Amino acid sequence: MDWKNKRVLVTGAGKGIGRATALVLAGRGAIVVALSRSQADLDALSREVDCETICVDLSDHTSITDRITRALPVDFLVNCAGITHLERATETSVEDFSRVLDVNTLAPLLLSQIVARDWMARGCRGAIVNVSSDAARRGIEDHVAYCASKAALDAITRVMATELGARGIRVNSVNPTVTLTPMGELAWSDPAKADPVKARIPMGRFLDPVDVAEAILFLLSDEAAMISGTSMPVDGGLSIS
Repeated sequence: MDWKNKRVLVTGAGKGIGRATALVLAGRGAIVVALSRSQADLDALSREVDCETICVDLSDHTSITDRITRALPVDFLVNCAGITHLERATETSVEDFSRVLDVNTLAPLLLSQIVARDWMARGCRGAIVNVSSDAARRGIEDHVAYCASKAALDAITRVMATELGARGIRVNSVNPTVTLTPMGELAWSDPAKADPVKARIPMGRFLDPVDVAEAILFLLSDEAAMISGTSMPVDGGLSIS
């Protein structure tokens, strides 16, 4: 696909998968609109590639609407920003659980609403990719909020794909297993926890962020014109083991 002059909004662009996606897109000629809650991370990204930046906390839903509306129009949306809170299901608080869902589930819905409404108003086609997780379909100790947030995000993906397909708007998820981002390394730093999972991956390793970025670009691209409503595993074969 020719990405030249295509505007792509990428959330969570300051670190990990979002940053890798922004770098790959910019390297292929896209105009990246990078969103992060950290201005320092955005400044670091801007020193590597030419991009537009938006510094906003995605748990602040009023600010989301204002800042994203001003950044329109865009051609594609990648909902990548995510947080986690490691706590057992019997101990997690309403506040911690709600914050994870605010960022991982509600914010992508709000962003998708804003962007899709603009596309429909202008009679444009478009594509959205939500960065979900293998955790959407697994029960992982200490990840009750994270697992719930990603399972809900997959459900949103399916519903929006159903509702928007007739308007030429595709919505998909990518569902990576453990990815070596700062958040992934925090959650999986204990070899006693990580090694049994890695041993079940036929490809024999955890993911690098660029592995996920390439899958995202494929789902955004014209080459995936008839793929919508999917939750694509990017897991080295873990889902078959």
